[in-house]
Amino acid sequence: MSPIDALRVAFRAIAANGLRSVLTTLGMVIGVGSVIVLIAVGQGAQKGVQDQIRSLGQDLIFVQPAPQAAGQGSGGARGAAGSGFTLTQADADALLSSGISGIKGVAPQLSIDIQVVSPYTNQRVTVIGATSDYPAVRGVTLAEGAFITQTDLDKRALNIVLGPEIATALFPDGGAVGQTVRFNQGPINITMKVVGIMAAKGGSGGGAIDAYVYIPLTTLSTRLSFNRNSSGQVFVNQINVQKTSGADATKVSAAITDVLVQRHAVATPDFTVKTQDDLLGAQADVTRTLSILLGSIAGISLVVGAIGVMNIMLVSVTERTREIGIRRAVGARARDITLQFVTEALALCVGGGVLGVLVGVGVALGIDGRTIADKDMSTVIQPWSIFVAFAVAAGIGALSGSYPAYRASRLDPITALRNE
Repeated sequence: MSPIDALRVAFRAIAANGLRSVLTTLGMVIGVGSVIVLIAVGQGAQKGVQDQIRSLGQDLIFVQPAPQAAGQGSGGARGAAGSGFTLTQADADALLSSGISGIKGVAPQLSIDIQVVSPYTNQRVTVIGATSDYPAVRGVTLAEGAFITQTDLDKRALNIVLGPEIATALFPDGGAVGQTVRFNQGPINITMKVVGIMAAKGGSGGGAIDAYVYIPLTTLSTRLSFNRNSSGQVFVNQINVQKTSGADATKVSAAITDVLVQRHAVATPDFTVKTQDDLLGAQADVTRTLSILLGSIAGISLVVGAIGVMNIMLVSVTERTREIGIRRAVGARARDITLQFVTEALALCVGGGVLGVLVGVGVALGIDGRTIADKDMSTVIQPWSIFVAFAVAAGIGALSGSYPAYRASRLDPITALRNE
């Protein structure tokens, strides 16, 4: 029997049991489609986090305080990362003036969450206490007005710059620049003047960067957070260091560590130094695990589909015992019978694989950019996931049809002809 003849016989057998064939193929459609969709979701999540990290700026190194030791944090427990009080604005100034090769700019920051009130509404926001160097180091730009100046820092000015999302939320009719907002939380009740609005930065993860507001670091430390030590130095919870393009991040990080260890006179650093590459690497490990997990879950449906195909092929062998006996009696060889049933199983699985690819790609494209359960979905269709899913479907067809085909080829022609 030629392959063409085997295909003709396979399609005739599939058509003869249309509903059963459709239901069997449906398992492969769901399995292949699930693999493509779930891998696309996992890859979309990975890309979203990568975009968010890259939106922080270019060539950045982040210096943060070590966590508060047990007994210092809330409830006596060890504090979260960056919760300690070991970095000051003076440390940032020292790094900038240290002459470390490869440092382009330094911008300390202090952040707190607080309620901000406008004449129209109120919002819970993250307030960044920043210096005039912040936009250049972090790669953010103004859309309107002005950013914090050195004069604002020196005078502890009550000026505020709004992120675009917060500007829209607080002043839905526009015209935020020149208006006033009020910080209102507990004993804090301070009115501040809006002097600028930042340009949209974008990125995934809810656009958090676009929802920040910025005030002078000195204003935040004296009016809102009261983060000063006994010497009057301003505590910060992050120092942003921008290295020059092409500089070795590892060497710059090591030099930063040496300078701060010497300033703090400690044997073990009471701070952490991380690069954007460190963050991307840690994120890649997490999302890779997520993608493997999602792909494995989807792969289970492929296994279930394979079991369904094998079950139907075994039933088909039993139902067509007399047909097999007739074919053997008129000269069909065992390998012809094997080819017939393997081809039928392959036709079911390959057909299901093709439909599954179309369904999976369609669903992945359909949910991309949509909001599902208050979550903005992002999908990235990987060509290799399509190839792998289709190849697995075809492989499953060959394997799931092999045993039923072997059983069919081993039937004794006389016994098969006697079957009713």
